[in-house]
Formats: sequence, C-alpha cells, structure tokens
Amino acid sequence: QLQAFGGGLVQAGGSLRLSCTVSGGTFGMGWFRQVPGKEREFVAHIVRNNGGNTYYADSVKGRFTISRDNAKNTVHLQLNSLEPEDTAVYYCAAKRLGTLYYPAGAYAYWGQGTEITVSS
Repeated sequence: QLQAFGGGLVQAGGSLRLSCTVSGGTFGMGWFRQVPGKEREFVAHIVRNNGGNTYYADSVKGRFTISRDNAKNTVHLQLNSLEPEDTAVYYCAAKRLGTLYYPAGAYAYWGQGTEITVSS
C-alpha cells in the first residue's frame, strides 16, 4: 500500500517536498505526474537500496531530488525551482522487479496522488 502526501499551492520558484509511505515490501520507487488530458509522465525513480541509483526526466533534472529511507518505509521527492509547467497530480509507485524504470506500466502499485499547483 502506498500513500503520497505533501502537495499544495506554491509560487513559481518555490519548493515543496512530497513523501510516500510504503508498506508490504521494499521496491524500486518512482514518481509520476499527470495533467488532465495527458498521459502519466515519468518524473523520477530510485532503486530499492538506500543510497542507490536515481533517474530523472530531463524536464526535472537539477531541480527535483528523489530519496528514500527504508528504515522509515518512506520515499521523498524534493521539488525546487518549481515552474507553472510542474502543475500536476503527482503519484508515487512501486516498480516490478526486472522492468525498466520509466514506463508507467512497469509499476505494480500506485498511491492515490497528491496535487501540486504552481502559480506564476
């Protein structure tokens, strides 16, 4: 079971931190986002082990940071230098073993989503 929280309204240039609590195992974890009328978009991924590899969409590289604390069963997404184009519902997801990190179909379990609105 996954539960994401931490979204909200922020001005352009501001920051937010999303968190996702995970139960039922240790997974490679991803963050995706979706706006109405568009497909769910990959944002970031972190492998299963603490301090392991991370991957980012080009659009967020250098601005967003994914991290995890397996002792607390939590994954975070730090969002800095937010832009109006980052406005979306953000989802955390747990990846199936042996799959690529960027397709949404590689993820077996999804949180309920948390909305971020960035005003200009």
